[in-house]
Amino acid sequence: MALAESSKVAGGENNIAKGLREAFYASLIAFFMFVLLIGLKTDQNIHNELILVPRWGLLAAVVALTAIGRFVHVIYIAPFLAEQKVVDAKSGLLPTTIAKRFFSKRNLIIGAVTAAVLLAVGNDIQAAVGPYWGVYVGMVRGFAIVYVIAWAIFYYRRFIGAHSYSIGFTLLVIYPVAMVALFGFQGSLKWVDNFGIQILIYVMLAWGLNIVVGLAGLLDLGYVAFYAVGAYSYALLGTHFGWSFWILLPAAGAMAALWGVILGFPVLRLRGDYLAIVTLAFGEIIRLVLINWREVTNGAAGISGVPKISFFGLISFNVSDPNYVAKVFGIAQSGAYYKIFLYYLILALCVLTAFVTVRLRSMPVGRAWEALREDEIACRSLGINTTTTKLTAFATGAMFGGFAGSFFAARQGFVSPESFIFLESAIILAIVVLGGMGSLGGIAVASVVMIGGTEILREMQFLKMIFGPDFTPELYRMLLFGVAMVIVMVWKPRGFVGSREPTAFLKERKAVSGEFTKEGHG
Repeated sequence: MALAESSKVAGGENNIAKGLREAFYASLIAFFMFVLLIGLKTDQNIHNELILVPRWGLLAAVVALTAIGRFVHVIYIAPFLAEQKVVDAKSGLLPTTIAKRFFSKRNLIIGAVTAAVLLAVGNDIQAAVGPYWGVYVGMVRGFAIVYVIAWAIFYYRRFIGAHSYSIGFTLLVIYPVAMVALFGFQGSLKWVDNFGIQILIYVMLAWGLNIVVGLAGLLDLGYVAFYAVGAYSYALLGTHFGWSFWILLPAAGAMAALWGVILGFPVLRLRGDYLAIVTLAFGEIIRLVLINWREVTNGAAGISGVPKISFFGLISFNVSDPNYVAKVFGIAQSGAYYKIFLYYLILALCVLTAFVTVRLRSMPVGRAWEALREDEIACRSLGINTTTTKLTAFATGAMFGGFAGSFFAARQGFVSPESFIFLESAIILAIVVLGGMGSLGGIAVASVVMIGGTEILREMQFLKMIFGPDFTPELYRMLLFGVAMVIVMVWKPRGFVGSREPTAFLKERKAVSGEFTKEGHG
């Protein structure tokens, strides 16, 4: 008995020593990673000279939090997870998991009551306590709503998984109505525009790039060029000739598809890194042309006054028009009508993109793309024309990028080369990789996480109360992107939905898990 007690004590001491050692190593890594990103900040003095402002307190806080987190993980979390036993191999559920304790009925009642109370009187409470404490009241309300939704997803995940597409589409359809009901017409503008339209634009762009990268296996780092072609096609033709959006939408897609074919011809013999470099150069060439061709594109100043979209000319969203939506239906004027209309329009374009992608995957051209992705030499030996296969992939993906670009120009009312930098291509490619190349559902989830996470980060102004008024949380979004990509690549190498599902079957339809395959050996 004494020997067991002494061994238990020794084991605890060893864990503490290991935790301290791991925390020390983690703090060193965090220090060298963040000493330039967080510890130093560039600023200008009164003489307009560039100076470095040290922020050692913020750096020390980040390093300390990293060390504490690593210590807690080694001492408590890792041993707890190692001692659990799997009781259901199919679902992977554990007998007393943290998730089951967290998603208990008692916590559900607390979360539901908190959400209901703060939804009813939360605005009054925020007005009473002032802006400082009002931010925390809004945070509690948001966390309570998220908890109730997460509880439902946790306990009904099998039903949701079986009907994920229909449930997701239903939620997308009622989303603007729910935002208007919660925040009113004016209060819903931010939620419908920033969290709805913005995310759906990136969903459409990522689905278009997914045809090139996920299905055909052609690494494209200049996809934003097709986005720019579509936007400028609509902006130039709409402002100079006054053509309708419904005419220019297919025209912008055709123009972008043409440029996709033009890009495809020089890269027919390239693959891998060389293909990535050429496509990156193509994206930069388009951006530089937009900047320097001032006679047509107005250079870096961009094009303003891009006409709004009307409902096939029957209903307008310009207040001065006689067929303005408020005048037609006899309702109060509001800018939310146009945002809600744009939301449903981009949702329809996303549905069109998904429908075309699914149908093309089951057709011979889609199977040729997948064969090209797996092995180009074997694809050629099967008699597949790799030239037309690559060109159709580039053209189809570019077409959807052109559609998204024309919609972007109509939504913004202004386009400039600054909106089509390489960072946009990197973000779209990161969404495709994180979601799982070839997976429409996974890419949609990745878009919500990455783009929605960025927008949420902009709203988290309470961080300025913690780290000081000069702290700008949106500047660290790329750091969070990198952390998210590292985590996903470690735990889910093929993205959120890491499976390759063949489009042709012999007898039995099976999905090949990403855990049993390696890249290029699906």
